[in-house]
Amino acid sequence: MSRSVNMVLAGFGGQGVLFAGKLIAYAGLLEDREVSWLPSYGPEMRGGTANCSVCLSDDPIGSPLVLAPDVLVAMNQPSLDKFERSVAEGGIVVADSTLVQRIPEIEGVRMCAIPATAMAEEAGFKKLANIILAGKLFAETRFCEEETLWKAIEKCVPAKKAAMLDMNKRALQLGIDA
Repeated sequence: MSRSVNMVLAGFGGQGVLFAGKLIAYAGLLEDREVSWLPSYGPEMRGGTANCSVCLSDDPIGSPLVLAPDVLVAMNQPSLDKFERSVAEGGIVVADSTLVQRIPEIEGVRMCAIPATAMAEEAGFKKLANIILAGKLFAETRFCEEETLWKAIEKCVPAKKAAMLDMNKRALQLGIDA
């Protein structure tokens, strides 16, 4: 049976949605799957909206553009408002309830809301809400093997930011346990 998952991760520029998408895409690469990672952001970047489409598949990917995601990761209310109606039936929405006040009920879609930003601040991981949400996404969907996820975070955190690796790993675990 071939597996495939199409995701949209969305938030404000500077929240790390592109990095979280890169982490997921890297996990797919490490498992030798077909992968696409397509970033999209407004001209203002930081503070503007940013999103990325990530496709992981065992089969060739027809288009990197995800119009009906199986998974939506929404880091703020405007992002959820923009994409909630596009989530495919049977899909899942992982939202940061710290910044998403209105959690809708969408028929045929599972909602998972965790206060990722508050969790990150509480743990002293400023700016790692994205990684907490990636951990929650992993816990809900198992988009890769767990061992692969840990290898992917090691690959994605650059050597010059090695000090951040441990914090990223702890943030990932927080999300998995949430």
